[in-house]
Amino acid sequence: MKIAFVLDDSIDRPDGVQQYVLTLGAFLERAGHDVHYVCSEASRTDVTVHSLARNVGVTFNGNDLRVPLPTSRRALRDFLDEQRFDVIHVQIPHSPLFASRVVDEARSVQGRSVRIVGTFHILPDGVVSEYGTRALGLLQRRNLARFDAFCAVSPPAVEFARRAFGIEARVIPCSIDTSVFAGAVGAPRDSDRLRIAFLGRLVERKGAAELVDAVAALAPQVRDRIEVRLGGKGPMLEALQAAVARAGLGSVVHFDGFVAEEDKAAYYAGADIAAFPATGGESFGIVLIEAMASGAGVVLGGANPGYLSVLGDRPEVSVDARDTAAFAGALTRLIEDDALRTELHGEQAQRVRQFDVETVGAQILDLYGV
Repeated sequence: MKIAFVLDDSIDRPDGVQQYVLTLGAFLERAGHDVHYVCSEASRTDVTVHSLARNVGVTFNGNDLRVPLPTSRRALRDFLDEQRFDVIHVQIPHSPLFASRVVDEARSVQGRSVRIVGTFHILPDGVVSEYGTRALGLLQRRNLARFDAFCAVSPPAVEFARRAFGIEARVIPCSIDTSVFAGAVGAPRDSDRLRIAFLGRLVERKGAAELVDAVAALAPQVRDRIEVRLGGKGPMLEALQAAVARAGLGSVVHFDGFVAEEDKAAYYAGADIAAFPATGGESFGIVLIEAMASGAGVVLGGANPGYLSVLGDRPEVSVDARDTAAFAGALTRLIEDDALRTELHGEQAQRVRQFDVETVGAQILDLYGV
């Protein structure tokens, strides 16, 4: 099959939607399919990319995004007539100015000979993004009627897709290639302290500030047993550094800066507790399954709906990060109970298998009608 993954943002950015399509695309190519990425401005050459729009930067749902400017319908029609894709897989919500036009023109050029499917990725983080997404759903109703099938990355995303877009979607989770992360080895340590690691954008909703507050609230004898590594960059860096200094945590909390994609597995593998205390706006949690697959001791996440769809129903590994006392209590239990960490590690090592791309890819092929 000839398959086009369509996204409004650039394929160059290392964000969740890009990871989603690249992981599935690599799986499909290994299975012998011809995979293309149809997007806005991009420069990478290791995959087959068609850059068909220009971008502008916006902030939505707590994320910095690049959205496309209007794209010529005639140019898209000519492109689609030349390529003749068997499947067009659109990442939703999608822009009326680009991905929506790809869908319209594909139907115009190929009729029902092309199968058009969509993956719904988003959960709102606040009233503005909730109602903004609903308004987009109303605007896109006619375009969405041109799709053949939909999936969403988690049960909460299925519910929001129905509520905001009128989409009836099946749950097909995000995936990773677990073989890429398996067998990772953490960097050598210079102390016997338990390591708590955070990796992500240093933005408000990812919860790094809440992690610092929880560490500050630990009993001194508990805090003396740990080191905290914060990986990532973002606009909150200076505020976080100031908070660490005010709390007198300079010997406990360390800032590691940007962690390259190829170094993530080792970063996770070196953690006794990998903490991702996001407070909201998460439709899934790729970082959680990456950390599990890398062999992190225990993966602890924020009790937001998207992360809970990955973590399951064990309360020991989810926390309301805004409740500092509860967060500190959860950390204390994990720090002090070696047997609990071992038990949870074994459960998570089994749980992550359902998110391997070989399992998820079979479900995507079924969505394609294969």
